Parts: sequence; structure tokens; C-alpha cells
Amino acid sequence: MARTGVKVLERTNRRGGRPTREEAEARDVRLLDVATRLFMERGFDGTSIDAVAEAAGVSKPTVYARYQDKRDLFVAMLRGRIRKSLAPLSAAAEAQAIEGCSKSIKTTLHELSRHLVAYTLAPEAGALQRILSAQAVQFPQLAKLANEEGWLRAVRGISSILRQSAARGQIKVDDPELAADMFLNLVLGHSKRLALYGIATDPETEEQHRKAAVDFFLNGIRIK
Repeated sequence: MARTGVKVLERTNRRGGRPTREEAEARDVRLLDVATRLFMERGFDGTSIDAVAEAAGVSKPTVYARYQDKRDLFVAMLRGRIRKSLAPLSAAAEAQAIEGCSKSIKTTLHELSRHLVAYTLAPEAGALQRILSAQAVQFPQLAKLANEEGWLRAVRGISSILRQSAARGQIKVDDPELAADMFLNLVLGHSKRLALYGIATDPETEEQHRKAAVDFFLNGIRIK
């Protein structure tokens, strides 16, 4: 992938004209990929626009033409990570909205929890949590963005699924948003703590914890 990105940049430089839309998009994707890797490896303070530009094979003016500063670049990277992590949740909420959806709430929540836990335990997710924690005082808007576009969007997605299941008479839940927030804390609290501290996890233990968390939640909302 990196080699392809360099070839695109080389073709643009040889022609000497403005890059095509496809070339510009490829350049932006590569730039964010490189920025993500450097932020994860070096942290926010240890990453510079100079280093990102050099590693991506572009000039500093090219980076600044797209991003105002390093914080703007980090925000773009953060939003990309959030979109990727929430994509299955959005798809599940849309599927539940379809009348006659064949998946039970139990199956849906177990599938979503597997994805969310796997994402949370990935090394990149732990590194991102540590960066956000370190920058929360100096740049509180970064933590606010992660909370509003990450956690709260996930809460809304889960609450939508719960609300639709309740409307079908499958479960009983008085406050879907509160229940969704509790579900995410039950499923992810343990994993997020370990990822933040960089503690290695045992997959079998994590799977047992995930299953128990989902079943515990389901027992609380299941119609008696």
C-alpha cells in the first residue's frame, strides 16, 4: 500500500500539474495512514508535521494545505478511527429498523460486543486512549470530540436497537439510552482499562467476561 501511494505522488510530480481527484484522495489516505502510525508510535507531542510529511513523501505545504496544524491532523485521524469502530453498530441499527428483522436482540448484542471488545483491545486503541488522556487537560476539545462522536454515538446506536426490540415486545426497557450506556460500560469497562494500561490479555478470559456481561445485561431487560 505504501509503495502504491509513493507511485501516485511520483506520477503527480513528474507531470507537474495539479493532481487528479483520485490522486488527491490517494494522497490524503496515505497521509492519514502515516499520521496514524506516527501518532500511535510516538504520541501526540512526539509527532511533528515535518515527520508526517517526510514519512508520507509529501511537502509540508501539502500537509498544511489540508490541515491547519497538528491538532487538526490528529482530529481527522481520530474521526476516521471512530467511524471505523462504529460502522458495524450503524449497520446493526439499520438492520434492526427493517420490519421482520430475523436476528434476535441476544444475537445482535453478542455480535456487536465481540466487535467492540476486539477493537478496544487492539494496540492502536490503547495507544489512542493514552494520547487522549495525556492531552485532555491541554486540549479538552479532543476528549470532548472522542466522547461525543465516539461513546455517545455508540450509546445512541445501541439505544436505537433496544428501542426497536422493545417496540416489538422482545424486551422491556424504560430508558433505552441509560440502558445502552450501562451495556457499553458492562461490556467494555474491563477491556478499556486493560488497554489503557497496556496490560496483555488472555483471549479466553476476555471472551468469558464479554459473554457474562452481555448475558447479565440481557437478564435485566428480558420480559419475564
